[in-house]
Amino acid sequence: MQYNFQEIEKKWQKKWMEQQTFAASNNTDKPKFYVLDMFPYPSGAGLHVGHPLGYIASDIYARYKRHQGYNVLHPIGYDSFGLPAEQYAIQTGQHPAITTEVNINGGIDNKNTIIAGYNHQLKKLGFSFDWSREVRTSDPAYYKWTQWIFIQLFNSWYCNDKQKARPIDELIEIFSRQGNAQVNACTSQNEIFSAENWNSFSEEQKQTIILNYRLAYRAETTVNWCPALGTVLANDEVVNGVSERGGYPVYQKNMMQWSMRITAYSERLLSGLETIDWSESIKESQRNWIGKSLGAEVIFSVADSDVTVKIFTTRPDTIYGATYMVIAPEHPLVDQITTGNYYEAVNQYKDQSIKRSERERIADAKTVSGQFTGAYAVNPFTHKNIPIYIADYVLFGYGTGAIMAVPAHDDRDHRFAKHFGLPIVEVIKGGTDVQEEAFSSKEGTCINSEILNGLTVKEAQSKIIAEIEKMKIGHGTTQYRLRDAVFSRQRYWGEPIPIYYKNNIPYALPESALPLLLPKVEKYLPTEDGNPPLGRATQWAWDIENEQVVSNELIDHSTIFPLDLNTMPGWAGSSWYYLRYTDSANNFCLADKMKINYWENVDLYIGGSEHATGHLLYSRFWNKFLKDYGYLSHEEPFQKLINQGMILGQSAYIYRINGTNNFISYNLLKEVQNTTPLHIDVKLLKGTTNEVDLDQLRNWRDEFKNAEFILEEGKFICNREVEKMSKSYYNVINPDDVCEEYGADSLRMYEMFLGPIEQAKPWNTQGLSGVHGFLKKFWKLYHSGEGETFYISEENPTKEEQRIIHQLIKKIKDDLDHFSFNTSISSFMIATNDLVKIKCYKREILESLCILISPYAPHIAEELWEKLGHENSIEFQPFTEFNAEYLISDTYEYPVSFNGKVRFKIEIPISATPQEIEEAVRAHEKTPNYLDGKQPKKIIVVPKRIVNIVI
Repeated sequence: MQYNFQEIEKKWQKKWMEQQTFAASNNTDKPKFYVLDMFPYPSGAGLHVGHPLGYIASDIYARYKRHQGYNVLHPIGYDSFGLPAEQYAIQTGQHPAITTEVNINGGIDNKNTIIAGYNHQLKKLGFSFDWSREVRTSDPAYYKWTQWIFIQLFNSWYCNDKQKARPIDELIEIFSRQGNAQVNACTSQNEIFSAENWNSFSEEQKQTIILNYRLAYRAETTVNWCPALGTVLANDEVVNGVSERGGYPVYQKNMMQWSMRITAYSERLLSGLETIDWSESIKESQRNWIGKSLGAEVIFSVADSDVTVKIFTTRPDTIYGATYMVIAPEHPLVDQITTGNYYEAVNQYKDQSIKRSERERIADAKTVSGQFTGAYAVNPFTHKNIPIYIADYVLFGYGTGAIMAVPAHDDRDHRFAKHFGLPIVEVIKGGTDVQEEAFSSKEGTCINSEILNGLTVKEAQSKIIAEIEKMKIGHGTTQYRLRDAVFSRQRYWGEPIPIYYKNNIPYALPESALPLLLPKVEKYLPTEDGNPPLGRATQWAWDIENEQVVSNELIDHSTIFPLDLNTMPGWAGSSWYYLRYTDSANNFCLADKMKINYWENVDLYIGGSEHATGHLLYSRFWNKFLKDYGYLSHEEPFQKLINQGMILGQSAYIYRINGTNNFISYNLLKEVQNTTPLHIDVKLLKGTTNEVDLDQLRNWRDEFKNAEFILEEGKFICNREVEKMSKSYYNVINPDDVCEEYGADSLRMYEMFLGPIEQAKPWNTQGLSGVHGFLKKFWKLYHSGEGETFYISEENPTKEEQRIIHQLIKKIKDDLDHFSFNTSISSFMIATNDLVKIKCYKREILESLCILISPYAPHIAEELWEKLGHENSIEFQPFTEFNAEYLISDTYEYPVSFNGKVRFKIEIPISATPQEIEEAVRAHEKTPNYLDGKQPKKIIVVPKRIVNIVI
């Protein structure tokens, strides 16, 4: 019987689905283990072979834990809201829900052929997902609870004393009794009021104040605005000043937006990193993003004005060296302090800076730009006037949006000062470590401060902060770089925000009204007057008496009010999906508390490192918030995180001679100048060569139909380069095609064989044949007569057979425990070759081998397990136990030396005496050759070491 992988794989995929083999139980005595992959987004392009890498690794580990007796939860779902489906809807008029459904489950294209869909592709790869728990963020039954979490955040404030979220009603009660002077909250409320004041405020005034305390709040915020897409973009959706999707220009703009007060959790997000098993690089990314800084806030007066500017500095001890001030271009004080002669230049600079994202401004450390405002601040310690500039290396969202610049002690300030010819003042502190940390340049004036003379850095900082507080111009404080997360998007295809407006004040819908469903709209574009797409809905008003959505025409601002026109960002639904998997069909709460607590946090999470400061940070934030209210018992959502590397594609390039429609073969490039490389589809190459099939190329795109191709030896050769596998590079490999030719088990094992899970590695289809050949040899191991007849022996294994299998058990278990999946594949190959050589057909050995390989190649393992006479799935068989005794050898291989030079080796029983060892060496067939007729003068035997013959 030949290895018919297509038949075998279809058979077991069907059985697994019918028998719900991988459905996890919420009621079992088994210990739990929760394995999760990062939420896939179902794009129309489908999967390429790079996508399954992390899924294969997680699936191997999930199957391994089942073998170890764990109750494993390994679910799957889709992050199905998002901009790509909306852009497609704008172009075609087709509702995003239809596109998303086709992408996930498949459908019919214009030629009436079946589109496979993500579910089909994932099932074809044999993943052990619990499909009964599948969730989709765009399903109203799911986003009802996303909206519910938003309402909980809206109805909460953060108490710094208790370091946790508290109900907003509790805060209102405090205000009514004692005002806000004693409230230690994370808030944007600056004004102090008494209980008497509070009780005299109107409802509108109260709600405005409360909004400054809510964890979900609405305020004017600087955002990445993309006019072409008509929406705000997150920082990670902007690359080099343009949108990641479409490449459209992005500008910095102040807009009224919903935000999440993630900054309240800064310290908990920072300290929590010490409790989880993540890579140090991901932790460091989050530490830098959170950006904790100890320092001081200091108030500088603006000369000849009543205006003051508050700055934050991590080095208050260098204040004597502050020779100018920089404030962010978007700072509201800019217009107030700019003097007449400088208005035009300042406005031009502001217009220029809004085209750059915050990420670019932070990263671009070497470019120097700025503009003098005409205003001067007064250094409170030197009493000198210092010029105030605007420059985009200062961000309004970090600290106070203004800095005192000390060019002698900061590289970037120094470059700025040199560029604009500003003073550079060295702060001399009596040769202490403060001076040693100073900028190396000694140019400019020097100041010897008696206050700081002779102090260490720490002492100097404490001394200056004390002086600042004594002068009542500031105080010591801790700042975080982390900004509150902008939460609203001007899109259609997202979760509607469950808010209505009364006198322009936001109020939450009652929880009983959820889910607030997306309304019907005629187009998915913003309205003509600039409102988001939901502004096109005619049924988008809230009736507070009947608690229902009604026609906009009924809005009377008395009982019927307008609903919010924004939707939630992509990260909203993905911030809590790991919780929903524990109880995915629950209609009464986001998930039953007992089930959440049973599964606790995710034990193993696998996904891309690109989510370090997005999804991973937001999930941790929401998890901590829900814990504050007792909805879950664990502080962190993901205990262990592995970031899989990227599988790279082999791209193909051809070269056009500039100004022509002529293309030159790659090896002739040196004969011409001024060529432009173009990607072409790798499917246009002839077999595994670099020769382009010109007939196919001409039919591929119109631009090549009438092109002239300059050949070399009658062939047109392309260049090949390894780069990211991408549809835009035409270098993607469809896993369906691989499964059709080689099988899912071959694909799974090959992707693991490519290299360590965390590293990037190039794809080479030719390498698949080697892995596929191994699986055919593995199949034959269980069959006799060239694989024609299944055969098994009930004999007891020999010592050599036990040594081979237990050596493999030890290796595979160690690899699995350390996530070293790639080295396991070569170990399987070695062990299989060894067993083939000695013609091992022993049941005990081959059953163990079958269990060992089943996490990697589950289809062939299930088929052979059934042939071995077992009715139940191999999935729940105990993992083969390692017995170290089988690796203890009863012989020792002695190196035999003649006059100190090793000539050969001989295997001798460990129990042999020195005399027996000597006799065995004398009797060896090679010994006479090296004695050359002479008698040994001496034979030295060192037991378990060496034999040396002195001639």
